[in-house]
Amino acid sequence: MDAFVEYFARVWHYPGWIVAIELISIGLVVWWVVNFLEGTRGERLFRGVIFILVAGVLILNLVVERLPFDRLQYLYKGFLISILIVAVAGFQPEIRRVLIQIGQPRIWTGSSHQLSRTVEELVTAVTELSAGRIGAIIVIERQVALGEFIETGVRLDARVTSDLLKTIFYPGTPLHDMAVVVRSDRIIAASVQLPLAEADSVSGVELGSRHRAAVGITAGSDAMCLVVSEETGTISVAQQGELVRNVTESQIRSYLSGVAADVHVPLVERWLKRPVG
Repeated sequence: MDAFVEYFARVWHYPGWIVAIELISIGLVVWWVVNFLEGTRGERLFRGVIFILVAGVLILNLVVERLPFDRLQYLYKGFLISILIVAVAGFQPEIRRVLIQIGQPRIWTGSSHQLSRTVEELVTAVTELSAGRIGAIIVIERQVALGEFIETGVRLDARVTSDLLKTIFYPGTPLHDMAVVVRSDRIIAASVQLPLAEADSVSGVELGSRHRAAVGITAGSDAMCLVVSEETGTISVAQQGELVRNVTESQIRSYLSGVAADVHVPLVERWLKRPVG
């Protein structure tokens, strides 16, 4: 107890404005990281790591260092370093995504008319593919470039049209398997191989290869993915590693319009409009 009293007594003698700035800065960083990881497996990992680090630092500073436990102190510091190394490995997809986003130029660009037309072509394509129970997976590239995945497919660089998308995914055609990548109003590539998420990525739901690919590509980038199930004809939307199944035509249009409109909103305004909690 004396150690806690002494610790808080030291803090109390610091200038209040310095303590306030430090606490606010730490709080903003933690809030940004939690908000960035919200809804992903990394969120739970981050909370666990923060708890271990905070508890470890308090125990190390207030208890261990004040008692003659030299070997325990040495081992505990090594344990905290190991936790940081494990955290870096565990956060690999999230770290990769945020580093790529820094300084990344906008990808989903174009006039309002072009983007609106592209949205309607995509909506028409997935609804008609759904009606025919033709499996499809369409990845909409945003700020994070997907060049490494595009290279695994066949480059097209063609204007987005519903007819072209239906032709690509029609069973038996050379490019019908795997994914199509859309950038702005262009189909950049077809037959693109995507990383597969773990089979149990969505709790309580058994995912097929298309849905696992949609979760996998959106977990490691800011892309949005449209998936049409070959078995049921249902349409799903994947974003940030999360899958929303059984979406309606109006919901698809809303998702796509949100992606298109996002680039026309200044960064600060988009940040302030983000939901809290």
